[in-house]
Amino acid sequence: MNDVRSNGAVASFCPPQNRIYVLVAAILASSMGFIDGSVLSIATPAIRANLGASLADAQWISNAYMLFLASLLLIGGAAGDRFGLRNVFALGIVLFVVASLICAVAPNPGFLIIARAVQGFGAALMVPGSLAIIAKAYPREERGKAIGLWSAFSSLTTILGPVIGGFVLTTMGDWSWRLVFAINLPLGGIALALLFLKVPADQPEAGRRLDLVGGALITVALLLIALGLTGTGGNAPVLSHVLAYCGIGLVALVAFLWWEARSKAPMLPLYHFRNVAFSGVQGLTFALYFALSAVTFFLPMTLIGGWGVTAAEVSIAFLPFGIALTVLSPYAGRLSDKVGPGPMITLGAVIVAIAFALLGLLAPLQNVWLGVLPLTILMGLGMSAVVSPLSTAVMTSVEDRDTGLASGVNNAVARVAGLLAVALMGGVAAFVFERALGGYAELSLFFGMQPDAPLAADVETARQGANNAAFAAIAYSNAGLALLSAVIAWFTQENKLRRR
Repeated sequence: MNDVRSNGAVASFCPPQNRIYVLVAAILASSMGFIDGSVLSIATPAIRANLGASLADAQWISNAYMLFLASLLLIGGAAGDRFGLRNVFALGIVLFVVASLICAVAPNPGFLIIARAVQGFGAALMVPGSLAIIAKAYPREERGKAIGLWSAFSSLTTILGPVIGGFVLTTMGDWSWRLVFAINLPLGGIALALLFLKVPADQPEAGRRLDLVGGALITVALLLIALGLTGTGGNAPVLSHVLAYCGIGLVALVAFLWWEARSKAPMLPLYHFRNVAFSGVQGLTFALYFALSAVTFFLPMTLIGGWGVTAAEVSIAFLPFGIALTVLSPYAGRLSDKVGPGPMITLGAVIVAIAFALLGLLAPLQNVWLGVLPLTILMGLGMSAVVSPLSTAVMTSVEDRDTGLASGVNNAVARVAGLLAVALMGGVAAFVFERALGGYAELSLFFGMQPDAPLAADVETARQGANNAAFAAIAYSNAGLALLSAVIAWFTQENKLRRR
């Protein structure tokens, strides 16, 4: 039965006593995504060792997921409106859980990559549905508290996931990466049981159209560009490979933009980009999240595969980052209300850029506690100054009726940035690693991967030096991108300091 107010307006599709089940299901579903996202980078060295995966394989284990999530995220949100939030949300969970099971038993990298692609498709239905079903189930006056609880549990998962995962990987061996995916089975099973046993179906919007052509075009475009930027094995991509795939991918991207400009129901209404604030917030998001994704993906690989640090130590080193985001973000949001999001995002991005540059500078020290831990704290401080103001900037860049679309576009842009960062920076790392090895380049040595057998002292020194050089190249280049995002934020976003 719908919750109906005295004036007859429908306030919620879900009875009051059953709303808690919606919230728990949304938290469990979100936890699956957050655990996979936060633990995967730490687990990647173990996956490479256990399955014999190359650097390119490792990139695609991440990117197969990101590809479908990024390209189909907006369609996933629209599908919830068209076919009912509960139904689409549940379908996303089913796909995610089934794919997680396949990931957990994958016998080789190719099998795992395909399963991760299916996971991404499921996540594209599940991720937008998580918050949307809470918003639709709870009336406006109760919605803030429910979303606050969702956010708190999501933050807890983000913080504890890598720590628990790191210790499991350290104590149980390389095979235990499979548990990262296996944990999704009970979480998803409980979420599905709650949805179908305790939550009624919501009323779909029958007239809502899905931009399937646009979704197909952007998926093909991103796939081809990612293929072009990713090397083969542990090697950097050759120029002809890059030009061929990226060239065709750019043609598909132009076709996507052409279609979106003419579609009656576009997944990405292009007219919003005439707005400087809207375009600016998407540009700075792309630059900053490209940089953040690149550094946080390749840093654990450098520490574990290059330095021989345990996964548990890496998870502890990253712990302050999550704590800082959780604790300080609300304060940054309140300060943003006073000075505008522009100055806060600028300050945060500059701090992140400094942290990245110092990570590259101090890499030769190979000291987690002196050269990495203080800088993950600095990264956390910087990003905590960005996250809440960025959300404000996104929401204020459009009219109130378009805030949902703006949020979806910004989320998709961040995912695309992560996809391209892993694809491009892997090639950069492989190229610099090969050049830094010098006379040892003919040996079977790869960036971010421990050798199968102990090496001679001079070879091991060269290998570690090449690893550090490769990561430094990633860190320095992405420090520059973080600075670029700061510049964009300063000139395009609201800045109340200018009025004083």
